Amino acid sequence: MQEDIRTALKSISSHKMRSFLTILGVIIGIASIIAIVSAIKGTNQAVMEKMIGAGNNNVTVRLSQGGEPVSLDYERPEGVRPVTAGQKDEIRALNGAVDATFYYHREFAGPVSSGEHLLDAAGIHGIDSHYLNTRGYEVIDGRSFLNSDYKRMHKAALLDEAAAEILFPAGGCIGGVIDLSGEPFTVVGLIRKAREAEPVIETLSDYQELYEEEFGLVLIPRDVWPVVFSFDEPEDCAVAADSAGDMSRIGREAAKIMNRSVAGRKDLSYQAEDLVEKARRQQELTASTNNLLLWVAGIALFVGGIGVMNIMLVTVTERAGEIGLKKALGAAKKRILFQFLTESAVLTGIGGVFGVAAGVALSIIISMLTKTPTAISMPSVFLGVVLSMAVGTVFGLIPSVKAAELNPIDALRRE
Repeated sequence: MQEDIRTALKSISSHKMRSFLTILGVIIGIASIIAIVSAIKGTNQAVMEKMIGAGNNNVTVRLSQGGEPVSLDYERPEGVRPVTAGQKDEIRALNGAVDATFYYHREFAGPVSSGEHLLDAAGIHGIDSHYLNTRGYEVIDGRSFLNSDYKRMHKAALLDEAAAEILFPAGGCIGGVIDLSGEPFTVVGLIRKAREAEPVIETLSDYQELYEEEFGLVLIPRDVWPVVFSFDEPEDCAVAADSAGDMSRIGREAAKIMNRSVAGRKDLSYQAEDLVEKARRQQELTASTNNLLLWVAGIALFVGGIGVMNIMLVTVTERAGEIGLKKALGAAKKRILFQFLTESAVLTGIGGVFGVAAGVALSIIISMLTKTPTAISMPSVFLGVVLSMAVGTVFGLIPSVKAAELNPIDALRRE
């Protein structure tokens, strides 16, 4: 075995340019596979992060009618009881749940103003003390709501950066007063998402959430909500899961608990947004394109294999005298066969190593030029080297068999 490898390396080194051109197709094929698999893995990870809130692991449960979220901007459905404190405690105690918030919600509330500056259609939430942590917001200026803001029904407000920019274009929103449906609210804090994620729009709920983020979000204490809107409205729920893998289960269990409040209304139900499943669907949309690219890379590898077979046939012809001499001295057919198979596998194995290096470099370059995420897949790196050697073995089989079957007299005559 070691002797065969040394012989193979000596043969390759004596024809450097020919060997390089021979394995060029293998290098291109392996590099393409590595780059494509890395791009697919990176894109899938990015899609998963975007869909689940860039690591926030947040799942939202909303009241739905006919499969679509109910918008309280237009009507309030009858027969929906408020979610009880006991139900909320059950949801927070779910296995794998880190925290949960329950909040009132308006997607397209009436105009919010500050002097002459008008926010035409702000998203307004009446929140509890768990909201910011669960939804992944942080206070970047001022303060959050205090217990006294809830207990004494203070008309306090938190603004996100989009709302603050419109209502207070000169800056200095903290301490400013906004008018919300004729009621004055004092701005006590400025908030923003702790982790940003690119939006993915698939449903009406996705659009509504994006609309709020783009056009402004105003938060007020939940206890003040009836002053501006009405009493005992249905609430939304957001649950932060310990891991992305728990999100679907926790969402279903939370929705089941909340659905006790709509018993008797078959057309109404609380439904959890299964973001993990949505991410998988989004990934499946690109699966056909990814598979096509892999087939193209496979064709390049196949062409490289044909090149290896061709050059090995030439090698057999060139070394006919050597083969004839070995057979005349008693070398068995399988010994000749194994020698040339080893040389073919070593040749393509070297191509595989260069292909892996080229594939990793190509992945990094593509990521830098296109800003597309990439993630090097170690299994694909290992598979690339193994696959290249397999190509050498398969496509080197015909030349090796031809070498093993050579008649020693004919082989020596050629020499």
